[in-house]
Amino acid sequence: MITVTAYSWVPPIVRGLVRDLRVRWALEEAGLPYRVELMDQRDKPADYREWQPWSQVPAYEEDGLRMFESGAIVLHIAEKSPVLAPADPAAKARATSWLFAAINSVEPPMQELVLIDFMHAEKDWAKVRRPMVEEFVRFRLKGVAAALDGREYLDGGFTAADLMMATVLRMAGRTSLVQEAGLGDYLSRCEARPAFQKALAGQMADFKDD
Repeated sequence: MITVTAYSWVPPIVRGLVRDLRVRWALEEAGLPYRVELMDQRDKPADYREWQPWSQVPAYEEDGLRMFESGAIVLHIAEKSPVLAPADPAAKARATSWLFAAINSVEPPMQELVLIDFMHAEKDWAKVRRPMVEEFVRFRLKGVAAALDGREYLDGGFTAADLMMATVLRMAGRTSLVQEAGLGDYLSRCEARPAFQKALAGQMADFKDD
C-alpha cells in the first residue's frame, strides 16, 4: 500500500494548500489506493528526518521506495498513469517541462507573495517588496496564459503538468491575480475534476482543531 505523509493540523488560512494535496490528487487521478500517515506539524517523529530531510510533508513510500519533494513524487506517479502522462514521447516531454515550470518558474514568486501577505503584510520592508513580487507573479502568469492560448489544458488533454500548475495557481486565492491573467477558467476546470475534489475533501477532513 502506498503511504503519503500529511499534517493533522495547520493554521486554517493554509488548509487546502499543503503540498500533500498534489500527491493525493495524482493518486486519485491514477486510481491508485493509498493511506495517509498523519503527523503533528509541531511534534514530528524523531526519525522522520531520515525520510524527509527537512521534516516536511509530503513524503511517499511504496514497496520500500521512499521519496520526498512533491514534484518528484507526482512525476513518479504519472509514470504509472495514462491520465497523467501522455503516451506520445514528445507530448510526455512537454508535460514534464510544464510540470517543472510550475514548481521552478511560477511557484517561487507566488510563494513569496503568499508569505508576505500571510505573515509580513504590516512590516515596512514587505510594503516595499510586495509590489515588485506581484509584478513578477503577473509576468509569470502572463506566460502561462499565452501558452494556453485558448486551449483547455497546457498541452492537449489534462496531465500532471496541469495538476501541478493548478496547485500553484491556487496559492494566489486571496488575490485577483489568476483571474486578471485570464487563468480563472483554466483553474476552475482543473479544480472541477472529481479526483481533485476527492483529494481536497480528504485533506480537509484530516485536519483536526486543537
